[in-house]
Amino acid sequence: MPVTVIVGGQFGGEGKGKVAYFLAQETSASVAIRVGGTNSGHTVIGPSSSPVILRQLPTPAILPDIMCVLGAGSYINPDILFDEISRTGLSHDRLIIDPNAMIISDKEQQEEENSSLRKDIGSTLSGTGAAVRTRIARESTVILAKNEKRLQQFVRPAVPFLRDKLSAGERIIIEGTQGFGLSLLHSSYYPFVTSRDTTAASFVSEAGLSPLDVDDVVLVLRAFPIRVGGNSGPLPYEITWETVTAEAQSQRPILEYTSVTGTERRVARFDDELVRRAIMLNRPTHIVCNHLDYIDINSMSSPKIRLFIEDIESHIGKKIDYLGFGPASLVDRQKAFDEVRIR
Repeated sequence: MPVTVIVGGQFGGEGKGKVAYFLAQETSASVAIRVGGTNSGHTVIGPSSSPVILRQLPTPAILPDIMCVLGAGSYINPDILFDEISRTGLSHDRLIIDPNAMIISDKEQQEEENSSLRKDIGSTLSGTGAAVRTRIARESTVILAKNEKRLQQFVRPAVPFLRDKLSAGERIIIEGTQGFGLSLLHSSYYPFVTSRDTTAASFVSEAGLSPLDVDDVVLVLRAFPIRVGGNSGPLPYEITWETVTAEAQSQRPILEYTSVTGTERRVARFDDELVRRAIMLNRPTHIVCNHLDYIDINSMSSPKIRLFIEDIESHIGKKIDYLGFGPASLVDRQKAFDEVRIR
């Protein structure tokens, strides 16, 4: 059962790409799967120390020996995909696209551009939602990967390949997208949600694997949850970036922009109730909390951070296993807290 599923516990932007990259190395994974469409960007800091934002490929694509898979549940924009292949230096023999993955057409992108989705729910207007709708309606205009000439060098059935890897005992990472609070099925904030389910169970299905293959579900959180800017829906305990900056004692303004649309994100305090629901639906074996530098910019071993972690643990009823600081750092909770005792 060597499959790790990475899932967001809030509204996206939790740092799932960083976690996927970290765990792919920690577990010596041989395969990374990216699910969903191009409506979310994952950022990873590689060996060059420069940020790489990926909307289609899994972040472990920047590692030298990982096979990358886009399963039947993927929604692909070929232009974005080829740009990312070029930027990551991914060789063509390291990418498999399932024949039943769907292509996001110009028609579907234009359909969203001409809609009121940005104004109504803060959509990224990537065409992903329109592609999902077209697929469900079984329209004659649907284009699958097996019918897209530009992708033929990558197209082959993903499931037999994945099954062979699992039979050999090799670790597979499924890099989920967005967050539990955006689930089409399970969020309490409908219609301010995305176009698909965003739970671990759904990601496993989109990848073409069985729930029985999974032995590790990693729930990724952030100290201050975010939503995209504009009319993107309820965000309990919303605050300002100025408040975050002041409380972190940062000399520079702390401010985030979405990786897809470049708009300023909204930010809020940690919401225990949302995370408890995410835990109930996903049953994580490990939990990561990122952006702890927003609690105290000065030290990852700050007693202030330790108190924050212990407080949210008492409210969500689960232990936090990994602590994230900044765009690249991820450390074992116990090691970080041991440093506090030493000092």
